[in-house]
Amino acid sequence: MIKLDYRYVLDAITQKDIDSSKERAMAAFDMLMNKTGKGNQYLGWVDLPIESTTKEIEQIIEAANKIRKESDVLVVIGIGGSYLGAKAALDMLKSYYHNDFEVIFVGNTLSSTFTQETLEYLKNRDFSVNVISKSGTTTEPAIAFRLLKELLEEKYGSEAKNRIYITTDPVTGVLRKQVETEGYTSFTVPANVGGRYSVLTAVGLLPIACSGIDIKEIMAGAKDAAIHYQKASFENNDAIIYALLRNLLYDDGKLVEVFVSYEPKLDFLSEWLKQLFAESEGKDHKGLYPSALIYTTSLHSVGQYIQDGSRVMFETVLNVINPEKDIIIKADKENLDGLNYLSDKSLNYVNQQSMYGTIMAHVAGGVPNILLNIDKISPYNFGYLVYFFMFTCGISGYILGVNPFDQEGVEAYKRNMFALLGKEGYEDLREKLKGK
Repeated sequence: MIKLDYRYVLDAITQKDIDSSKERAMAAFDMLMNKTGKGNQYLGWVDLPIESTTKEIEQIIEAANKIRKESDVLVVIGIGGSYLGAKAALDMLKSYYHNDFEVIFVGNTLSSTFTQETLEYLKNRDFSVNVISKSGTTTEPAIAFRLLKELLEEKYGSEAKNRIYITTDPVTGVLRKQVETEGYTSFTVPANVGGRYSVLTAVGLLPIACSGIDIKEIMAGAKDAAIHYQKASFENNDAIIYALLRNLLYDDGKLVEVFVSYEPKLDFLSEWLKQLFAESEGKDHKGLYPSALIYTTSLHSVGQYIQDGSRVMFETVLNVINPEKDIIIKADKENLDGLNYLSDKSLNYVNQQSMYGTIMAHVAGGVPNILLNIDKISPYNFGYLVYFFMFTCGISGYILGVNPFDQEGVEAYKRNMFALLGKEGYEDLREKLKGK
């Protein structure tokens, strides 16, 4: 479960500001729930945790068990929303130094060195591949699949196709055609769910299940979140209030939202959040710029700027209240390091006091802080948290006045890249770019 604490923004945004803007937030909420806003054809994720069937989850678990039995490694090929959610789950829910079944992520870069070293690493390992792409034509994963398919065929011959799992559009696209031609095992990306909102579909759940994480618990958390946030009144709905706070701070001149955590396991959750909010709200020259930092580590690199630099930001702190493990600091007879004032205190207590000390310093320095308290790290809470942020993002985008469910700006670089690489159909653009 999570709980919003916004007392640290009230120097910048008053309770009166929040109360007087309630109708603005509820109008955006109604647009989301009634599917009357822009991009409403991509709202399948809203009810997905409630409508998801046991059969669908069992099919994913069955495939995951088969992959774990046959392979030492699952290679997930995808970029953006096709891998960030699963990677966030693995980093958050697995131990730091686990040495069990390995899931690695490729197809998210065009680095020749990374790609070649990955191929070399896999030569002496049993592996399966999960290709995730709605269209099947996105350059980075398409290249990675071609190269990995070649390696699979070298290692396993005609059996290679039994190690390929495709997650793609249910009807159309290059990968769907390959599924039909080659007989690959396949899962669907629902047509009404966009990539960055797809972590609770097979896109995220298959890699997560392969890692041994309980996806039933993830979906249980997401379902409870969906039921709560869809029904709760404004005063009891942290998702709506958080969406409103973000926009009020933006209206007040804050241009950057910094996602902060004092638990490194949440680092890649922040990467998923960056995509979720950047692609959803960065439209029409509007929107907060999402950034992310891990404290206290980053306090020793950019902490000076946060404290005394340009006053263009606020922080959203993801606070894990109960750590999975803790350490008691013992007294030292010589006390040469001068740390005996911490004797009998836990390391988590020290971390928490560091957090509150930092929040108070930053707020005093003109950086408002929003605190999201997470009682503990668990699969259930991961599902709950993911739904909370997706729900918030949809409402926040509608408050901002943009379509939170498209990403036309992402296509601009792709068109130029296709033209420069000589792809058929881009001849006119290629001629135009030659003159620049």
